Amino acid sequence: MAGINPATPRNRLRYIWIWAGVWLLYMVQPLDEAWHRPQTWERVLGLAAVVGFCAVYGYGFTVMRRHMRRTGDRHLASGAVLVALMATLALVLGIAIGQDAMGTLVYVSVIALFGLPSRFAWPVVLLCVAAAAGLPRLIDGWKPNDDLAMSVFVAGLAVWGVAQIVQRNAQLAAAHAEIARLAVAAERNRFARDLHDLLGHSLTVVSVKTELAARMIRLAPDRAEAELADVQRLAREALADVRAAVSGYRGVSLESELAAARTALDAAGIEADVPTNASAVPTERQELFAWAVREAVTNVVRHSQARHCRIEVTPTSLAVVDDGRGPSRKAEDVPDGHGLAGLRERVDAAGGTLTVARAPGGGFALRVAVPEPAESDGEAALPASELPSTRPDAPAAREAAR
Repeated sequence: MAGINPATPRNRLRYIWIWAGVWLLYMVQPLDEAWHRPQTWERVLGLAAVVGFCAVYGYGFTVMRRHMRRTGDRHLASGAVLVALMATLALVLGIAIGQDAMGTLVYVSVIALFGLPSRFAWPVVLLCVAAAAGLPRLIDGWKPNDDLAMSVFVAGLAVWGVAQIVQRNAQLAAAHAEIARLAVAAERNRFARDLHDLLGHSLTVVSVKTELAARMIRLAPDRAEAELADVQRLAREALADVRAAVSGYRGVSLESELAAARTALDAAGIEADVPTNASAVPTERQELFAWAVREAVTNVVRHSQARHCRIEVTPTSLAVVDDGRGPSRKAEDVPDGHGLAGLRERVDAAGGTLTVARAPGGGFALRVAVPEPAESDGEAALPASELPSTRPDAPAAREAAR
């Protein structure tokens, strides 16, 4: 089994506590000073304060880093408690050993910047700088040490930079996780849409041809045998389409979909007016128009009870119109079913428009238009006035949703 690569960013962050713990070596001097205090109470108090201070610092740094990596932000209440506790222990150590405890101000500023939001942390840092510069001048017997004040400020600035990096990494990781989740959801929706579009059409045609074969089996056995052969062929093609969709390489051809539409309409007893040549449609629009033909013809065969269906294709538009029963209510009040919702997504992605409305003579009229920069007025297969922008047909949407 391959070992963990310590060079990865995640593992570098995992061992960042070592980077924080190294700086505790500077607590050796206060520890030694506490150990050699002449008074017993000073020695005990000093040693306890040093040990407690180091433990709180290590625990606080680890907890704050973990919280920041998980949430991408600091926790004000926990940070405030840690800063207050460390400041108290620093004060106790100062009482026990004197000026040698001033080095703890560096650690207080570090925890403040790592545990508190910047607007609260920097005042704490500046207070520590002021204490490092001012207390030796106010307390008798202490020597001024401006280098310590500068060290407090520089250490705080360095840790603030590290905290910003950890915070940004956490936010970036959260963003990557959200992007991955959305990508999975989008792929799941795409696959469901493709599977519906593939099987919805194929199974509809299989159902129609099977019913026809059942009616013809005694009256015209040869015709019934031919229809059943078509059913077998369609079943094999549907299986191949599903396998191709699973592989992610499924595409559709406008020419083949027009031919399949003619076959499906004929099998359903619907007079078909379908063009035989779609070469005028640009290559980049052929797949979109093919999906539109598949979905529209599936709905016509399933729900329309039409006697005639017309498909018109131009380089920028496709229209499918039937003379069936049409919508039972206003199309804009009918929600998209799975099929039309998937088609609408495809059309929107191509920058086109999908309109579904009641045809002038009754029935449904579906139109997909993908305009060119200079679209001529005469290219529309159906006048725009006859196709108001509406929602799809109710029966088709409800049936597809099932």
